[in-house]
Amino acid sequence: MAEADGDLDLENEESERPAEKPRKHDSGAADLERVTDYAEEKEILSSDLETAMSVIGDRRSREQKAKQEREKELAKVTIRKEDVELIMNEMEISRSAAERGLREHLGNVVEALIALTD
Repeated sequence: MAEADGDLDLENEESERPAEKPRKHDSGAADLERVTDYAEEKEILSSDLETAMSVIGDRRSREQKAKQEREKELAKVTIRKEDVELIMNEMEISRSAAERGLREHLGNVVEALIALTD
C-alpha cells in the first residue's frame, strides 16, 4: 500500500499545478481584440453615416417637393399687369420680384406693397 499512496501523491501534485500558457501569445490576442473592436466600431459608424445621409436626403427631397408644390400654387394666382407695373415703379424692383410679391399675397396690391416695405 505504500506504493499506492505514493502514486496518489504524484497524481495530486500534477492536478494541483495550473497549466501555464505561453505569455508571448497573450499580447497578440489582446492586439487582435483591439483591431477587431476598431473594425466593428468603424462599421457601425459607417452604417450610422449611411442612415444619416439617407435621412438628410429624404428631408431635402421632401423640402424640394414642397417648394415645387408652392410654386405651382403661386403660378395659379392671377395678377394684373397694371399691378405689377405699379409695384415695379413704386418699389424700384424687378418684374419677377413684383410678380412674386403679388402672387404671394393673392394679387392684393396693398398687402404686397406692405410686405415689400418691411
